[in-house]
Amino acid sequence: MKDPIVVVGGGAAGILAAWRAATLGAKVVLLEKTERVGSKILISGGGKCNVAHDGPLEDVIRAFRPNEALWLRPACYRLPNTAIMDLMTSRGLEIYTRDDGRVFPVHQTAKDVVGILKSYLTDAGVEIRVRTPVNKITSAQGQVTGVETAAGSLATQHVVLCTGGSSYPKTGTTGDGWPWASDLGHTLVPIRAALAPMAMELGGEMDPRAGIAIQDVILKAKRQKEITRFRGALLFTHRGISGPAVLGASRVVAESFGLGPIFIEIDLFPDSSFEQLNGAVAKYASEFPKRMLVTYLAELVPERLAEEIAGLSGVAVSTPMGQLSQKAKNKLVEGLKSWRLGRVVSVPLEKGECVAGGVALSEVDPHSMRSLKCQGLYLCGEILDIAGPVGGYNLQAAFATGFVAGETSAQDWLSRAG
Repeated sequence: MKDPIVVVGGGAAGILAAWRAATLGAKVVLLEKTERVGSKILISGGGKCNVAHDGPLEDVIRAFRPNEALWLRPACYRLPNTAIMDLMTSRGLEIYTRDDGRVFPVHQTAKDVVGILKSYLTDAGVEIRVRTPVNKITSAQGQVTGVETAAGSLATQHVVLCTGGSSYPKTGTTGDGWPWASDLGHTLVPIRAALAPMAMELGGEMDPRAGIAIQDVILKAKRQKEITRFRGALLFTHRGISGPAVLGASRVVAESFGLGPIFIEIDLFPDSSFEQLNGAVAKYASEFPKRMLVTYLAELVPERLAEEIAGLSGVAVSTPMGQLSQKAKNKLVEGLKSWRLGRVVSVPLEKGECVAGGVALSEVDPHSMRSLKCQGLYLCGEILDIAGPVGGYNLQAAFATGFVAGETSAQDWLSRAG
């Protein structure tokens, strides 16, 4: 009996790799160091799980940086977003697509998504070993020879390495696979935060605005000039900001640290120009001259923010709207369109949904996921230097690269004699 294919890591990429290899007739052992597979999937989308991104596949691919998109294209066409959705719905998951293209379960949660994925593994005959941390991948003369675990050694000539990155370490993604890949000859691109919250410089230890959410803003990160922007929801946390707009801008902000102070500016009315908003303020002041400035703003923004934003006008918050000078109105509109939240002090890598950096893409064949440095090694998922935007893109990359790695490793396994 031939030694099995060993898949190291039971996340999205590992599950798809193990399942695909087993469906093609290979003997597969999946090793996961935590007590369950899919731990990180369980917390994705706040536990709701953004399973995919709908729409034309080319649009999904183009959401990644150009070099990543080019590398990912073959895998995404092997397992497109429509196929991922079919895998879920064929086992009873009801899904819906938001206006922004993000696909979520209708009634179920991330727990149900993981349950479906695990059922694929079980039905395919994958041997799942949880609570089995790996210590090392062994090789000889440029060929994988085995996997050493805390429970003993496994002989194998085919290892799919998909241990993830180092975000959310409590789910088991602690960057274990990077030193193993390096030992096997791979170059590692420096690890950086991506899809992460931002810690802000605060006057006190905790932000009194914590818990306030704004549903649609344009966030701009600036040094001397703007370095990036992203549109979406924003959430104030105890020590900074989070939410889709923040996560979307975080990678560029993290890459720009050390080049000078970075400040965050918010446009609270992205669909209104300065002139349109100024006209709206003037009209309200004319129709309701006795209403206080803070009362007006409480109709536009969360009530706990109204007083702070009213202060941007430079006049007392209790000032009647009819008494606002044109200068005060202009300053108010400037505040609504360019509200400066303050300086970013960090983009915590461990709190991000994913990280950028990892195994260099130039050292992995995009058509097969074969390592170009070590025979019998296949790499997929977040261990690679790929980080897409928020919205289901990173699961697309993990599922697709895992699917291809599983398919290729099975073909190689089946072709070996013995």
